[in-house]
Formats: sequence, C-alpha cells, structure tokens
Amino acid sequence: MSVKKKLGIILFPAYDWEISKTHPERKERLLYTQDQILEEGLGDFENIVFYNPKIASEKALKRVHFIHSKLENIVTKSHLIAAGGAIKCLDLVMRKEVNKAFSITRPPGHHAMRVTYGDRGFCILNNEAIMIEAIRQKYGNLKVAIIDTDCHHGDGTENIYYNDPNTLFISLHQDGRTLYPGTGFLDDLGGPGAYGYNINIPLPPKTGEEGFLMVLEHLILPILADFEPDLIINSAGQDNHYSDPLTMMNFSAHGYAKLTDKLNPDVAVLEGGYSIEGALPYINLGIILALAGLDYSNVVEPDFESEKVSQSVEVTNYLKKLMEEIHYNWKNKEKLALKKFQNKSYITEEKNIYYDTSNIYEKQTITYKKCDYCSGLIKITSKNNRNDKILAITIPLDACRECEKEGENLYHNSAKGDYDNIYLQNRIKDQYLKR
Repeated sequence: MSVKKKLGIILFPAYDWEISKTHPERKERLLYTQDQILEEGLGDFENIVFYNPKIASEKALKRVHFIHSKLENIVTKSHLIAAGGAIKCLDLVMRKEVNKAFSITRPPGHHAMRVTYGDRGFCILNNEAIMIEAIRQKYGNLKVAIIDTDCHHGDGTENIYYNDPNTLFISLHQDGRTLYPGTGFLDDLGGPGAYGYNINIPLPPKTGEEGFLMVLEHLILPILADFEPDLIINSAGQDNHYSDPLTMMNFSAHGYAKLTDKLNPDVAVLEGGYSIEGALPYINLGIILALAGLDYSNVVEPDFESEKVSQSVEVTNYLKKLMEEIHYNWKNKEKLALKKFQNKSYITEEKNIYYDTSNIYEKQTITYKKCDYCSGLIKITSKNNRNDKILAITIPLDACRECEKEGENLYHNSAKGDYDNIYLQNRIKDQYLKR
C-alpha cells in the first residue's frame, strides 16, 4: 500500500506529567495509541516517518505568553516538549521535509491564554500558538487558519488571536451553556483589528456524524476558501467521540478521519480526548491514515453501532439555522465592525477567568487600540486571588510605528508601584521585557 503524502509524526506520552494517577488527562491517553500504531505496522511504511520532539525555548513561550511566575514553578519539561514537538512538526512542513505532520503529544494547550498563572482545563502552555509564532518569526507573518475540533471551546487560542487579522480561528465545540469552559458564543467575533476572524460554532449536545460533516462542508470549507490561508492547523481534540466520559456528542473514529481528509490540514496537534481505550487509538489511527492519503474506511471501534453517531431532526434543523447566522456574520464582517467600533479609539473588555486545577481566580481588563494602519496595540491589566497584579503590553507583528512607540512608552512610563510586574512583548523586535 503506497502512501500518497509523506507524513511526519511526533509521539510523546509524557510519562512524567500527571495531575493524578486516575485523572482523565494521563499518559495512558497515548500509550494505547502507541500500541495501536505498532499493531497496525504503521512504522513500516516508507513515507510515514517518526521524529523525536525538540524542547521549546523560554523565548518561544514568551512570544505568546505572559508567565507571572518562575517558569519552573508551573512549566515542566513535558510541557516544553509538547510545545517543542508542535514547533518541529510545522517546521518539517515548512522545510518541505514532509507534506503533513501530526503532533501526538500531551499535555494539551488550547485553554492556555495570553496571561498564564497555572493549569486550567489541563492546559498551561498553548502549543499551537507557540508553534505558529515560532514559525512566523522564522518565515514571516503567514496567514494561518486554526480549526479547533475539540469538544471544549478553545478559549485560550481565541484569547491569543482575538485581534489578529492574519489568524482565522474557528472553534467547533459543544455549546458552552452545557460544557466547560462555558464560553464560545456567536457574538464573540474578534477585536477591532480582526472583527469577524474569530468564529465560534457552538453545537448542541448529541450532534452526530451528519452534523459535524455538514458544518465542515457547508460552512468551514467555504470560509477557508474565502480566507486563503498559507497554513491550516487542526487543534485535533478527540472528545466529540460518542464514548468520551466528559462530553455529550456522537462522533466516531471514522468520522474524525473523514473530517481530517476533507479539512486537509498541514499540521494536526492533539488536544483533548478522554475515552482512553475505546476511542483514542482508533481516532489517532484514522487521522494518521487520512493525513497520509491512505484508505481509512476500515477504521471502526469494536463497539461501534450506527445509532451511536445518529442525530435527531431537531439537531439538524438547529444546525442549519446556526450555519446561516455564522455565514451572514462572515460575509458582513466589515459592515458589522464599522457599526460596532464606530467613533471608538480604544475598546475595553472585562474577563473573569478560573484556573480550575490551580484554583486561581483572575480578573482581566483587555484594551485594544483601534488603528487605521495595523491591528493595534493590546494592553492587559490582570489581578488574581493570590494578590498578583500585572500590566502586560503586546506590540503585534504588524504594528505601525505609532503603535510600537505608544507600547514602548506605556511600558517604560507606567507606575511600577501599581503592579507587581510590567511586561512588554514587542513582536516586531522579537523582544520580551519585564520590570
């Protein structure tokens, strides 16, 4: 059987990282996949190549995150390897050493926001964002589409790219009114510099195979065709599976393979998925086969029955109306942005964030500068229930000279006594400062 596309795989179970021995996010998530790969003989295919991960540098982390702690207090070697493995996967694609790559690593990362105090939603570092920004620093400010197919809303990735017009973020997730983290709604369309480029698709519980693939074919793929990205990244969460213990959806391993085939991402990065024996080995197998251009028609779970992936007529009708509204927002994003931000120079948003594993409560005030020449300066004030208070400033990659100067002045002239620390990310200079 010939492989149509050369596929690079990094597999890292993270033996030394666990929240607890019985926690759903543990090393067994990938050990069963490792066994499945060996059993199927995928390592014998000439064009399926396994690579060792690299370790992400502190500088790579700080292009994305403001980490208000000693790094070693919250970030383990496993987190650095998960982020570094993702970077290596995308670099392999950019160097054309492979056609596609799959980072099968843990811990996951899509709940990690720009400011990170610790673990929330099993995430501390945002692997996809760290990967993308490392590659942008090396290859230029590429247009990137991130399609997050985890069942939980990718609120961290949304937070990081909310005001970046060169990053289209689409999150396909179970409705936040029914599942952690309780976010990801239709009207969260982005900041003033990228309004319309943040797209949430909140699916009702019991959405089946038909619904997932209908949304992909009739909504996501047309939007991608309009956006014309240089790269497509799949945040490949696998907890939409019908057997997942944390969610309420009706997707299958074969459905995931078909979605991957049609989406055709350059890189897939593993996120969630907690049906450790019944789903993950088969989903990962299907994704590998689809990325490599191989036949995945025989990928079936041992307990599969067609009714497990079915959905009601009510869900189908709901999805059709949902897609109409999202399509309208996409096609009219410039008009909607003009109406929302007219006569405003700065736009402020408040966020209350809970770190469910670390038991940290954070309150953020995010201020976006509306600029006619770039996506605009970002200022964050953050305080938490541990009495930390910080000011964090981001000068984006596309910043004009005026916004860059304003950000530098804000960093140097803000009163240090008001904060524990003041941070500056200057993406133009690839500089990270703290005082």
